[in-house]
Amino acid sequence: MKTDFTRSLDSYRARRGEIRLVEVPPLRYLMVDGHGDPNTSPDYATAVQVLYAFAYPLKFASKDQLGRDYVVPPLEGLWWAEDMATFTTSRDKSAWDWTLLLMTPDWLTAEHLAAARDRVTARKPTLPAERVRAEVLDEGLCVQTLHVGPFEDEGPVLADLHLRHIPEHDLVMTGRHHEIYLSDPRRTAPEKLRTILRQPVRRR
Repeated sequence: MKTDFTRSLDSYRARRGEIRLVEVPPLRYLMVDGHGDPNTSPDYATAVQVLYAFAYPLKFASKDQLGRDYVVPPLEGLWWAEDMATFTTSRDKSAWDWTLLLMTPDWLTAEHLAAARDRVTARKPTLPAERVRAEVLDEGLCVQTLHVGPFEDEGPVLADLHLRHIPEHDLVMTGRHHEIYLSDPRRTAPEKLRTILRQPVRRR
């Protein structure tokens, strides 16, 4: 059996037009930090490349050494800026900071990660393997919804989430804006892109 976390974890479920409250369990991710517009920053493209360069050696190690195969989860990102209005109104992506994420199963160890790092360093020496780290992200209570369409059209959905839904339900934002990219933008038309928009919160 091949594990597909987008099917087995409730936190990967969302519907367009519905904002739901979800308890996200602590999850372990590969992480790379960066800054700037994801559409134009070479650093962003490099971060994506190096994450996937790690992801597949880890997947094959899990299957071959542990007998546990899984589907590589979708790319995710944490986004923030000094002025959060850059997400909902001005959409000034050059001001954004980000951490790109790829979830990894908790049965993989530090030894598996070290072996993957050695493999990436040997086979793709131009990639910054040293920037990749593994950490547990514990978001807990979150609200999330599904956005269908171009990334550039997220602004009104986020404004509704942040400025209407959260205050109306006596919630307070606590963590960083989180996006989960269920579609591959290289193979999907912009109007069909499916992105989970998540915001960690706490009750007042």
